[in-house]
This record gives sequence, C-alpha cells and structure tokens, in this order.
Amino acid sequence: QVQLVESGGRLVQAGGSLRLSCAASGRTFSRSRYGMGWFRQAPGKEREFVAADSWSGGSTIYADSVKGRFTISRDNAKTTVYLQMNSLKPGDTAVYYCAASPNPYGSTGPSDYAYWGQGTQVTVSS
Repeated sequence: QVQLVESGGRLVQAGGSLRLSCAASGRTFSRSRYGMGWFRQAPGKEREFVAADSWSGGSTIYADSVKGRFTISRDNAKTTVYLQMNSLKPGDTAVYYCAASPNPYGSTGPSDYAYWGQGTQVTVSS
C-alpha cells in the first residue's frame, strides 16, 4: 500500500510562485520503483497531466502548458516529490494531485497511476 499526501497549495497572485510537496510512504512504496506524476483538475474539466518524473529522477515529462514554468523533482530519499510552479497564471487554478505509477519511468496517462493523493487547491488570482 502507498500513501500520498500533498501540501503547499494556496491562493497566489498571477506571476507568483508556489512549491507543492507530495510525501510518499508505505511498505510497497519503499520496496518498489515508482514513477511519480502531478495532475490537476479545474472545476468542470477533466483531470489533466502536468508533469512526471522517473524513479531515478533523471527523466522528466511536462505538459506543453507548463513547460518552462513548472519543475518536478524528487528528494534524494525519493520519498518526497516537488512541483515548483513559477509565473503562475489564472488558468493554472485547479486541485493538484500527486500520483504514483508502477512504471518507473513515469507516464502522462492517469490510468497508468495506481495511487493518488487527496489533492491540494491552487488558486491564482488575476
């Protein structure tokens, strides 16, 4: 079993920055090589891919809408995943979810992720 807990979401003005964190725990997580991803869901919209990182931390994938503004990373222990968000726009407003995939290289597809956090709200005001 894997538990994921996100934090760091809040209200921020357009152009500002935020760093989201995702703390991973569980016996299965510590024994496996999970790729990690961030997704987001705005009201009335489907959940969309934001960024993913491989288990080793050496390979990242980004949605075109956030490329150059967001950075995904993992700590050395590989138990915490971060999403650094810069130059935020009102269109970035959403609930942000952290997810773990059995694919150690990460993935852009939500169906490839087996475990999800509860989400953290990010609101960007204009």
